Amino acid sequence: MSSRTLERSSRNDRKVNKLFADMANRTSQAAGRAITFLIAVGVVLAWAVTGPLFQYSDTWQLVINTGTTIVTFLMVFLIQNSQNRDSTAIQLKLDELIRVSTARNSLVGIERLTDEEIEEMRAKIASHASAEKAGQDSIRRVRKNARRAADRAVG
Repeated sequence: MSSRTLERSSRNDRKVNKLFADMANRTSQAAGRAITFLIAVGVVLAWAVTGPLFQYSDTWQLVINTGTTIVTFLMVFLIQNSQNRDSTAIQLKLDELIRVSTARNSLVGIERLTDEEIEEMRAKIASHASAEKAGQDSIRRVRKNARRAADRAVG
């Protein structure tokens, strides 16, 4: 393949990804609105009310089953896309906060570790937190004892 063909293909991929992201954003925003819920309830009620009209036939049942299956199938992809984008954005924000703060930069990118590596890191961080708490408790006791000694010496 020539470099022009690869470049054109890459541009087309970006356009398709942008189109999907825009469509997924708009759809997930619409799906989360109260009016969308009310429309869905209205559709289910309309279907239920027509039951006697169609004598609760197999076709009548198939209509709601097929409709809900299709909606569920499509929503799975939209929800996954939204979760992927949200978790990536949150991770990037956290990574940036870690990078610019006094936190350890070694934590940046830990979401790519295996479960075992993450568990090891969690245990190390918990151990460090316990040690810091013990150190802070020790400092508080020393300060308290120093205040008492100073009060006795002065008073």
